[in-house]
Amino acid sequence: MTSTPQLNLYPKLGYTVYFLYLCNMRIIAFRTIRKFYEKSECSDSEASLRAWYHDARTAEWENSNDLKNQYKNASIVGDGSVVFNIKGNDYRLVVAIDYEFQVIFIRFIGTHIQYDKIDAKMI
Repeated sequence: MTSTPQLNLYPKLGYTVYFLYLCNMRIIAFRTIRKFYEKSECSDSEASLRAWYHDARTAEWENSNDLKNQYKNASIVGDGSVVFNIKGNDYRLVVAIDYEFQVIFIRFIGTHIQYDKIDAKMI
């Protein structure tokens, strides 16, 4: 007979704790993404942005190296700031990531022309 592994976090209290830890990124805010792809001139970005959102939401990035392993074309542009190419490089998505708290903040979504007018490190 084999035994099930147990985690005795509180042996002095006389009980065993079984748990499953799920670590998902929180993205602030999907509404920003939705407002972007609902514009008629940007509606072709919806599928790509939804795919990115799903991937990022389920990611367990502990640092920028973990992110680069999944998104080789992502550009790290500052302390926690990342630029993603969306829809075959038609659009740019700039986010700030807090790896410790597993939070992604949407900072900018736009075309390359719009992206060229901003400083991704400063937003």
